[in-house]
Amino acid sequence: MNNPVRSDAYFLGLAIEQAEIGWEEGGVPIGAALVHDGEVLAVGRNRRVQMNSAIRHGETDCIEQAGRLQASVYRNCVLYTTLSPCFMCAGTARLYEIPRIVVGENRSFESSEGWLRGHGVQVDVVDDADCVALMGRMLTERPSLWLEDIGELA
Repeated sequence: MNNPVRSDAYFLGLAIEQAEIGWEEGGVPIGAALVHDGEVLAVGRNRRVQMNSAIRHGETDCIEQAGRLQASVYRNCVLYTTLSPCFMCAGTARLYEIPRIVVGENRSFESSEGWLRGHGVQVDVVDDADCVALMGRMLTERPSLWLEDIGELA
């Protein structure tokens, strides 16, 4: 029996699950999933708080969870993320030439989409209500942690 074709909504849902786990762990609710030809290679979440890390954002954690991959694999992947990527995460995706990024929401934060598009990356923003709600809660309940996460708190 063949696997059913999974939609962007399905894969973004996996990223949302990771974001929710991160929130429950006391961290920043941003999650990601890396998908190659319809198969999930890895999921990840922002673990800066949990791992006392300076760089473990949702997208970088996801790519780290995928482990070492051939360049040809990355070049046929889609990265799903609950929030528009910062330049560190965008740079990681660009380094590995990931051709498409599906963004859950960019109302709360957006810095790299134009840069990514300028380098030929397809960026699709879906404005998902769950992603918007997660970040709304973050900004209301843990604003200082959010500012720290994006490098704005001294």
